[in-house]
Amino acid sequence: MAATTLDATPVTPVAGIAPRERRERRSRRLLGAGAWLCGIIFFLPFAWMVLTSFHSEQDAGTNPPKIDAPLTLHGYREFFGSGTGVSPWPPLINSLTASIVSTLLVLLLATPAAYALSIKPVRKWSDAMFFFLSTKMLPVVAGLLPVYLIAKNIGMLDNIWLLVILYTSMNLPIAVWMMRSFLSDVPGAIIEAASIDGAGLPTILARIVAPIVAPGIAATALISFIFSWNELLFARVLTGVTANTAPVFLTSFVTSQGLFLAKVCAAAVCISLPVLAAGFAAQDKLVQGLSLGAVK
Repeated sequence: MAATTLDATPVTPVAGIAPRERRERRSRRLLGAGAWLCGIIFFLPFAWMVLTSFHSEQDAGTNPPKIDAPLTLHGYREFFGSGTGVSPWPPLINSLTASIVSTLLVLLLATPAAYALSIKPVRKWSDAMFFFLSTKMLPVVAGLLPVYLIAKNIGMLDNIWLLVILYTSMNLPIAVWMMRSFLSDVPGAIIEAASIDGAGLPTILARIVAPIVAPGIAATALISFIFSWNELLFARVLTGVTANTAPVFLTSFVTSQGLFLAKVCAAAVCISLPVLAAGFAAQDKLVQGLSLGAVK
């Protein structure tokens, strides 16, 4: 049998592939440069705040500001009460208490609700989701007076547990919406197999659903914590001395004598550190959670 010879003619590339690759490479470079530019723009105000916090009040208040001014820790010493004698630790502890407890309550309430609206959908679940969303349509300031009167009548003014209840109710609709989008991607076959094996709802949520949607739970928890930590309006009106939070304590540096810019920046940096630390610790889970379900 004669040996079959293979055609060694080289395959010519399809016209247009190379220019298309160059265009795609150029587009990726432009998108990367745009992302870096946006990141720098968003980071510059924080970097400027950190730099200003290490300046004296005289150097911080100059126009234009002095970038090469001498550095000092005077603003941080003032924040920790070296000159005023006012300690920042009670407001910081109040903020941590209200934020952590309310976040835990939000997760405990939002996960079963999202489970009922996604994996085991109730009747007219879309109406229920719209109801959750409609609670965010009312401006917070519109409900401030009724909440103040109710808190006054039941003796809950200047009470940290009142803020826990308010922060839980404020963050719960957002958490339900987020958790539903995460739980919708859980395979139904796993839930059915666990049910056949005799697992109840608490077991399914704790041992099966929670590990699968752990990135989504971390993202929801972080966003709820940030919203609770940064809330100012309710904390400013409903608290006084005992239950004032870190953002309320920050406003105390704006006095009738003027705006002490270096001390305000030092206080803002210190108050921002817990949120930054939480975001840095959960950044991988946050990215996975926010992108969960984005690619089908």
